[in-house]
Amino acid sequence: MPRLLAPHSAHPGADDLAVQAAAAQLARGALLGLPTETVYGLAADATQANAVQRIFVAKGRPTDHPLIVHLPVRWEAGVAHFAAEVPAFARALMRAFWPGPLTVILPRQPGVAAAAAGGQASVGLRCPAHPVAQAVLQAAQAQGVMGVAAPSANRFGRVSPTTAQHVVNEFDALSGDELLVLDGGACAVGIESTIIDATRGHPVLLRPGMLTPAQLEAACGQPLRLPHEVDSQPAPRASGTLESHYAPRARVRLMPEHQLHQALDQATSTLRPGKVAVYATQRPAQPELLWRPMPTHAADCARELFAVLRELDDQGVDTIWVQSPPGTPDWQGVSDRLLRAAA
Repeated sequence: MPRLLAPHSAHPGADDLAVQAAAAQLARGALLGLPTETVYGLAADATQANAVQRIFVAKGRPTDHPLIVHLPVRWEAGVAHFAAEVPAFARALMRAFWPGPLTVILPRQPGVAAAAAGGQASVGLRCPAHPVAQAVLQAAQAQGVMGVAAPSANRFGRVSPTTAQHVVNEFDALSGDELLVLDGGACAVGIESTIIDATRGHPVLLRPGMLTPAQLEAACGQPLRLPHEVDSQPAPRASGTLESHYAPRARVRLMPEHQLHQALDQATSTLRPGKVAVYATQRPAQPELLWRPMPTHAADCARELFAVLRELDDQGVDTIWVQSPPGTPDWQGVSDRLLRAAA
């Protein structure tokens, strides 16, 4: 069973005993469950190939599927260590949104973090805003760890974790020596970072998150493009962009509100009590169905989405019927996760 530790405060210093234990875990090449504001990461020193390999093995993740490297709050040295080039628009995005839920993909320094990059010539970098993550990253940097590779701390393709207990449950077969989980509370954002590709001369959106296109364009002074709108070399592979991802064990069925309630009415006689759950803004007419109210604000829904999917899985349901979110820009990240969960 993984070892679970909590810092003495919500805003620990680098000298906190739990933070120091976490930094030592990273420095010796072992795995760490790292809280961030988005989701919990399964972290290892990005420059130790053997440590990075432990992430891939634990998750069951293909080794050509790249990981995001997390940097401490004074991120300039880390960016220079991992990235060969930083376009002006990329640096403007970093200054606007770091620390925060934004990943920027840049050309990679040759010979650095090749395993974490999935063998690509690019690398994804992020500076998380969570105070516990920052304390760990700064303490680890003092021990020679320049950056920490940290994909979501779940089995590959499954629902991301937003509490420390989710991580412990996900990797309960690992020992305390193999995995230390640092408890930083529930994640404040709840879905993974926005990913911008900065390797092809323009800001290209590879994965939406809680930052809207308007916010990103205002910060970098350029229009945001989609992958098919850039005619140069193919987009780099990036975390969380597979068609099927973030999926619970139960089947997810995604429908607009009117269609969902119509489908429920038509299927009333065949719905098995305890086996169908509904995640929607309005309670269904069928009292035998498990219902979780969907928040009407995007940020609130993002914060709880993965926890709700995990909870309903734990209830043993076969199917989760989910109301499609609004099509407005602020809901883009939630919509993306639900579409992939339902794929």
